[in-house]
Order: sequence, then C-alpha cells, then structure tokens
Amino acid sequence: MRIQVRRTGGFAGIERLAEVDTSGRPDAQEWQALAERAVASGRGTPPIGVPDGFSYQITVDGNTVYCSDPRLTDEQRKLISRVLKEGA
Repeated sequence: MRIQVRRTGGFAGIERLAEVDTSGRPDAQEWQALAERAVASGRGTPPIGVPDGFSYQITVDGNTVYCSDPRLTDEQRKLISRVLKEGA
C-alpha cells in the first residue's frame, strides 16, 4: 500500500510531501487499517480551510481525499503525522 500526504498552507505557505510504502513492513496491517479509516472520513473535494491553517491531500493506492485543520478526525491526524514523520 502506498500512502502519500501533501500538506499545503500554514503561515509560511510551504508545501510538504511525504510518502510511505507499507509493502513488506511488519506493521503493514496497522498502516492499512489507519489509512482506511482516515480516507473514509475524507472529502472528495478540498474543503475551505481557516487562515494560516494547513490543508491536506491524502492518497492511498490512487484514492485521493482532502481534509483541513481544524476539522481533522483523530485517524486523519495520526496518519498525517506518521506519514510526514516516516515518509520520504
């Protein structure tokens, strides 16, 4: 499973992109479950964010959803944090 997170916005407006490939990872099932829950509560179009807030594009195996601060679900927040931390 390929999970990609694109973060845009914020005070500086700097875009950040990270991707994790869970193939062969010992924790692949955990990643898959988290990604499925995060994508299930995403939107098909970018939501209107708040000034200086972050907007996110989450793509899991070609399926893209959008979300933004401050209305992230717990699953979205956790997935975004993990991908941005561990992804390349």
